[in-house]
Amino acid sequence: MNEATRIPPAAVELGASGEQFQNLHEFVRKARANLNQNAWDYIVGAAETETTMRRNRMALDELAFRPRVLRNVAKVDPSVEVFGRKLRLPVMIAPVGALEIFDPGGGASVARGAGTFGAAHMLSSVSEPGLEKTAEAAPDALRIYQLYVRGDDAFVEDCVSRAVANGYAAFCLTVDTAHYSRRERDIAKRYVRESRIRATGGDFQKGLEWRTVKLIKDKYKIPLVIKGIATAEDTAIALDHGVDWIYVSNHGGRQLDHGRGAMHVLPEIVNAVAGRAKIMVDGSFCRGTDIVKAIASGADLVGIGRLHCWALAAGGEAGIVRMLELLEDEVARCLGLLGVTKFAELDKSYLHPATPTNLPHVFSAFPLLDIEPYRY
Repeated sequence: MNEATRIPPAAVELGASGEQFQNLHEFVRKARANLNQNAWDYIVGAAETETTMRRNRMALDELAFRPRVLRNVAKVDPSVEVFGRKLRLPVMIAPVGALEIFDPGGGASVARGAGTFGAAHMLSSVSEPGLEKTAEAAPDALRIYQLYVRGDDAFVEDCVSRAVANGYAAFCLTVDTAHYSRRERDIAKRYVRESRIRATGGDFQKGLEWRTVKLIKDKYKIPLVIKGIATAEDTAIALDHGVDWIYVSNHGGRQLDHGRGAMHVLPEIVNAVAGRAKIMVDGSFCRGTDIVKAIASGADLVGIGRLHCWALAAGGEAGIVRMLELLEDEVARCLGLLGVTKFAELDKSYLHPATPTNLPHVFSAFPLLDIEPYRY
C-alpha cells in the first residue's frame, strides 16, 4: 500500500482497513457470486418449512444486553482455554459435510485457516479430504472429529482409533440424523448430491443407541462429544454415560422441522449439566454479539456453521482467517461495551429478554445484504 492510499490509524480503529472483506456480510455476497444454485441451496437451506432454522436466529434476537459502565475496559482479551489449549476466541468451526463444493481444499483448508487464527475445528466425517489428510494439513490446529455412524461396532472403533492416532483433541458422535430430512430446495430442483447417492450404511445411523456411547467411553480415553442433544432428559442420560461435552445443535435447522431454536434449548441444557460437563452450541451464530450471548448463557464453545462456508466459498483458507478476525473484532468491542475485559467476567446477568426487531431469516443478521431470491 503506498502513502496515497494508506489508511490512517484512526480509521483502522473505526473498522476500516486495506482488507478485501471488511464486513461479515461481504463474505455472503462473494460466496453467492462464486457458487452455483445447488451449492448455494445446500448451505442456505434447511428442512421442509425451514422453521427450525428461523427459530435459531429468532432465539438469538430475543436476547438483549444489560451493559455495565465506568469500568476500565482499555484492554479486552476474548481468548479462552479449551482442551488445554489457548484459543483466541471461544469458537469452533462447526462440522459441515461436503466442504469441497465450496473450495477444493475442503476440510483441510478450513482446518488450516482455523489453526492459523487460533480457533478450534470440527471435521465432518462426510467432508473431504478425510480424517488423515486433514490432520496432515493442519497438525498444530485444535481438531475434533465428528462421526456419522455408517457401520457396525468395528466401524465405530476404527474411526475412534484413527482419530486418536491422528491427534484429534476429541471425538464427536452426531445423534440427530436417524432419518435424513427433506431438503425441499433440492427436491424442488430434482437435485441430489453425488455424495448422497453414494452414501451407504444409513440403517446403522437409524439403529444408533446409547450402547455405542458406552462402547466409546469404555474403550477410549479421548474426550467424547455428543452432538444433537436437545432436552434435559437426554442430557442426564449422557452425563450418566460419562459424556464430556454436550453439543446443543439442531443441525442448523436441517433435520427436524419445527424444533426449538438452539438458544431456547441452551438454558435447559446448562441447568441439567450443572457443571458436570462442558457445553458447545451452534445454530445461526454469525455475529460477535451472538458468540457473547451464548457464552453469557453458559456455553463453553460456539460453533460457526453457515458463516464459515460462505467465507470458504468467498476466499478459501484466507477467507476463514479473515472471517475469524472480523468476529474477534466484533466480540472484543461487544465485551468492552458490556463493561467486561474477558469472558470469565461474563454471566447471564448481562442478558435480558427482548422483542426481536427483524423477521428471522438465514440472512437476517446482515441487514445490509440483499440477495435476489431464486424461483423454484
